[in-house]
Amino acid sequence: MYDLTGFQRDLLYVAVGLNEPHGLAIKDELDDYYESEIHHGRLYPNLDTLVDKGLLEKGEADRRTNVYSVTRRGRREIEARRDWEGQYVAGLLEE
Repeated sequence: MYDLTGFQRDLLYVAVGLNEPHGLAIKDELDDYYESEIHHGRLYPNLDTLVDKGLLEKGEADRRTNVYSVTRRGRREIEARRDWEGQYVAGLLEE
């Protein structure tokens, strides 16, 4: 996960938190978090990068809508990242 941008990590985190979300559901979540609109030209190429890296799988809900699911590898990467982050923020969480 070290080679992902922060935006790509956020995409992955949102995707794992939703049940087979489509691109617009992921976009809506990130629009709220970033407090600005995420444009399609930023969203879909980054989702495709996560698919290419084997962290997401892309399927079709219908002819126009793709759905995404986090792969086993993607889940392992998220867990490893959370463990790594925990080393540094554990003291903050205990206060």
